[in-house]
Amino acid sequence: MLSLPENKSDKGGSLRFLNLENLTFSPQRMFWVCDVPAGEHRGGHGHIKDKQQLFCIKGKIIVNLCSKNGFESHVLNEGDSCFMDNMVWAEQLYVTGQDILLVLCSEQFDKQDYFYDKREVYNEDILHSSGL
Repeated sequence: MLSLPENKSDKGGSLRFLNLENLTFSPQRMFWVCDVPAGEHRGGHGHIKDKQQLFCIKGKIIVNLCSKNGFESHVLNEGDSCFMDNMVWAEQLYVTGQDILLVLCSEQFDKQDYFYDKREVYNEDILHSSGL
């Protein structure tokens, strides 16, 4: 997990930052998710090639990851993040209703890169057919 260090100012506010060399990939795309009602789930898919770093910018988000190595659950509070490798199925639970998730991606958007069935994490053929 990476955390976003916080600098607080005496004049109010705070600044959080990330040194990009701390990532395991060079980001090619970024997006964020907000305005998700408390208790709602999003995600429910994985990526064949794309690797992602998921950051909780505001609120509290529970990230569930399923890989061929097992199941992991991460509670992300403001400033926390977790890594989602390729061939990992993920789902996020938005806890407060004020949550913001920022995602840095290793690949450009490609609809063909998505898989939705959690059991696909065990499918070696899907990796070989994508050239990995």
